[in-house]
Amino acid sequence: METLTLGLVILAVILVSAVVDRFIPKVSLPLIQIAMGSIVTIAVQSRIPIGLEPNIFLVLFIAPLIFHEAREIDKTMLWRNHRPALAYAIGLVLVSMVTIGLSVHALIPAIGLATAFALGAALGPTDAIAVSALGHDANIPPRQQSILMGESLLNDASGVVAFQFALAVAVGGAFVPSDAVLGFVLDFVGGVAVGVLVGLIANLVITKVRDLGLENTTFHVLFEIFIPFIAYIVGDTVGISAIICLVACGITMSYTPRSLGPSIARMNIVSSSVWKALSFTLNGAVFVLLGTQLPNFLFKGFTEQLPITNTELILYILLVSLVMYGTRFIWAMVAEQLDDRKREEAWGWPKKLRSAAITTFSGAKGAITLAVMLTIPAWLSEGGGMVRFPNRDLLIFIAAGVILISIVLATFVAPLLAPKPRSEHADQDAREEAEHPIQIMREVIQELTARQTAANQQAVAEVIRRYNNRIARTQSAGDVKGESDTELRTKALQWEQDYVWSLIDKGEVPLIEGYQFINRSAKIANSTKRFSDRMTSKLTFLRRMVLAARTSYLRARTHLPGPHVHDSADISREIQVKALRYAVERIQEEMSRADHDDTYNAETYGGLLVEYQTALRSLTTPATTITAFVNRENSVEEVLRLGLAIEMEKIQTAYEEKRIKLAEARRMRQNVMLMQLDLENQL
Repeated sequence: METLTLGLVILAVILVSAVVDRFIPKVSLPLIQIAMGSIVTIAVQSRIPIGLEPNIFLVLFIAPLIFHEAREIDKTMLWRNHRPALAYAIGLVLVSMVTIGLSVHALIPAIGLATAFALGAALGPTDAIAVSALGHDANIPPRQQSILMGESLLNDASGVVAFQFALAVAVGGAFVPSDAVLGFVLDFVGGVAVGVLVGLIANLVITKVRDLGLENTTFHVLFEIFIPFIAYIVGDTVGISAIICLVACGITMSYTPRSLGPSIARMNIVSSSVWKALSFTLNGAVFVLLGTQLPNFLFKGFTEQLPITNTELILYILLVSLVMYGTRFIWAMVAEQLDDRKREEAWGWPKKLRSAAITTFSGAKGAITLAVMLTIPAWLSEGGGMVRFPNRDLLIFIAAGVILISIVLATFVAPLLAPKPRSEHADQDAREEAEHPIQIMREVIQELTARQTAANQQAVAEVIRRYNNRIARTQSAGDVKGESDTELRTKALQWEQDYVWSLIDKGEVPLIEGYQFINRSAKIANSTKRFSDRMTSKLTFLRRMVLAARTSYLRARTHLPGPHVHDSADISREIQVKALRYAVERIQEEMSRADHDDTYNAETYGGLLVEYQTALRSLTTPATTITAFVNRENSVEEVLRLGLAIEMEKIQTAYEEKRIKLAEARRMRQNVMLMQLDLENQL
């Protein structure tokens, strides 16, 4: 029951942290989750125990995270920068293990050398999520960003394997350098071989099930979640590195044969969403657990093992962090010096120092480090009995403190070293990029209007309304200014007045009802005009009144019969219908001639067109029956399907014309595909 309660509390905190993160985006999400975990512990005024067995913790948390990171890795980027990435992921991890281990053992002699090496190995891996998030806040060069991502995705395996070797020695094994090197090589080669084999078998199963027509979304997603646990168990059973096996399996499965089609697209989208949620939950759970342990360590200390004060604890954390960052900075400076030989123009020392500092402070530690430290067993068998693992809580607290410092530095220092440009040109580029999807939707509105017929007029109007709503949401989300349609509305009202005046001149509508309509329309138009425009409108109206007086005089002379009083409402309705129809025709004509530089865009025309057509239907259409409603809904779905297909074509055209970039086109196509799948699911 305690484990269930712990799980529910962690999930609740993760949910709340996802909401809080929206209100303080400048603060890293792991920091929020750590703080909330600490608040929960302080609120309940007791320590929240972690009762998971270390190996179970390793399987539940580390296996899915490493598998997902390996499967999502950019293989092109990895191959292009594989040498520096591997140097950081393997070489730097091993060097950090040695320097941190020696420093910790020198600071706290009670911590054995092997145990200190285990701490150093655990502090080797960097957090992939923290590194990727830096791209939003810091202006890190593309090559440097790709090296950091490659390092974060590969050093998990090397760090965990080195940690397991050091921990095995600390628990009671003997350390023989030659045996350790040979064991590491065998673990690495064996892990790669077994991982590739498991990945190939998994790909074969997916292909065969798909060929037999038995695959569905549920099977596909559950099978993908099942694979990392199988790969870990197989690797552990064979006796090689299960972590390296996971990495090899994940990379192999990223080559799963993919075919095209709605069902495959649906499975890929659902799979991506599930893995994203699972990864977020597992990472969040580790950071919340970290937060739950900090208050206990600070308030109760470690007096049961070592008489250490809180001041000494903080000093140890700062010194270990200094050693870790010093080692990383020296490694980065050596790498910059070697890269300088390959550059066409050598960098000066200030530029190399800045680049090395960015690499240093961008290497935040995260979930993998803490998860590995929590796998240290709480108890050891000794002399037929059980004893506590020496200084386990102290080791975990030092690791937690270093993680906290690294996240803070990556969140606040790295953006200072590589600030995002805030020039007017950059802001203009951002606004133009935000306008691209809006422009595509405007082109769709124009195309749908051109294909409108009497039969599908109502459905097209509804779909245009939905596109206008999408444009409004996009403008709101992207802070894109929309164009006012006030002038166009005034222009349309003037079209109505001119048309009714022409009908009066031709004698096709009665004078009184015609004047009443023009008067109402003029009042509406004048309420939105400037003073000068109002004066012009009044002069025009006076000129029209003179013409109307002359027309009335002529009609009176010819004794034209006027309408009966009880027919006045019907005649006014008929005039309004004629005026609306004329305005709709004019809007469609103007819309067909509109281009990208026109005063009014397709969105403005389309929105007004929908309003006029809706008003026209309300005056001419009888009460809707259930059958008519169903037919209308079916027609709307067909037009919406057509609109989404047109949108796909417009996106491709924009990409071919180099109006949008490949990444932007891919993102826009994925959004349209989601809407297409949602539409199919509603049928």
